[in-house]
Amino acid sequence: MLPKSGAPLEHYVSTAPFDPMSVEAMSDAQQKVNQASQLRLMWWKFKRHKMALVSLVFLAALYFMITIVEFLAPYNLHTRNVDYIHAPPQRVHLFDKGEFVGPFVYGRSMTLDMDTLRRIYTEDTGKVEKLRFFCSGDRYKFWGLVDGSFHLVCPAEGGELFLLGSDRLGRDVLSRILYGARISLTIGLLGVTMSFVLGIVIGGIAGYRGGTFDLITQRVIEVLQSIPSIPLWMALAAIMPVTWSPILIYIGITVILGMLDWTGLARAVRSKLLALREEDYVLAAQLMGAKGSRVIGRHLIPGFMSHLIATATMSIPGMILGETALSFLGLGLRPPMTSWGILLTEARSVSVIAFYPWLLFPTIPVILVILAFNFLGDGLRDAADPYK
Repeated sequence: MLPKSGAPLEHYVSTAPFDPMSVEAMSDAQQKVNQASQLRLMWWKFKRHKMALVSLVFLAALYFMITIVEFLAPYNLHTRNVDYIHAPPQRVHLFDKGEFVGPFVYGRSMTLDMDTLRRIYTEDTGKVEKLRFFCSGDRYKFWGLVDGSFHLVCPAEGGELFLLGSDRLGRDVLSRILYGARISLTIGLLGVTMSFVLGIVIGGIAGYRGGTFDLITQRVIEVLQSIPSIPLWMALAAIMPVTWSPILIYIGITVILGMLDWTGLARAVRSKLLALREEDYVLAAQLMGAKGSRVIGRHLIPGFMSHLIATATMSIPGMILGETALSFLGLGLRPPMTSWGILLTEARSVSVIAFYPWLLFPTIPVILVILAFNFLGDGLRDAADPYK
């Protein structure tokens, strides 16, 4: 098009090299988002979910705690205080008669009620037992390998410290809860890892290949899902010989929980792959010579990673509850191993709960961990698709 004067329009072509990272007409904030990586976008969205962030910090602290539980626990796992059987929780005080003393507990005296045969503990305010920190106390084997006696907190010399009370053998409930966390928290991770490997592999092959393998897989899944969970757990746990060592029992419970939890994930993976395998990018990968395992792992599985993440975070508390239920029924882990389920066996009687309610304290970490995993799953599921 020519201007009114008849002269041609001037046209300029830039000779500068092309910069693919250049952004025009964007603010600094827009440019920051536009050039951010996928992981950074996921992290930004995850931080907006406050409860998920708090749950992540809480769970990270718990899993770090179980690595140094011997240091954190005031007593050894098996230490018995026969003079303080079923002792109630002690209160920590800072002031004695208006004077600052520091963290301490009062000593206690015990009398036996001859009518109910119940031990009655009375605080002796004249006996101040100041707590010791970073101190030498009960001896232990760190992870069963290294001898040690260094603790974060210890009772006063010649005193006792039961912040959450003691059980029928005079063992500290707080120390046993800390030791039990190591088993209850790790059994969930190991079980989910096993169920995920089985679910993704079996469900992926069934959904991508179809045919006879898919037919047989679906029938097996239907049979396993039709069996009630608790009776099946009880039957499989009862098969394990009583002569097995605690480590073999632990591995056996993990295998049982993992082998029974893969069916739901396998069916979800299969249904998703049945839809995704018809996409054009799958056909393109096949025409380029990609093997089935690469198509599933590299192109199909990442397409519904948010669902897998949510399933993982929901499965871990299910594993913890499964182990707790089996141990509570006496068919799971057995002493001398300690888990939250084993600790709850102390509170199976209504009379015990009425007289010694502090024996129910192991339910508190179970509830908190399950809630934390649920909130974390919600946050990770939303963050897995940051463009949504």
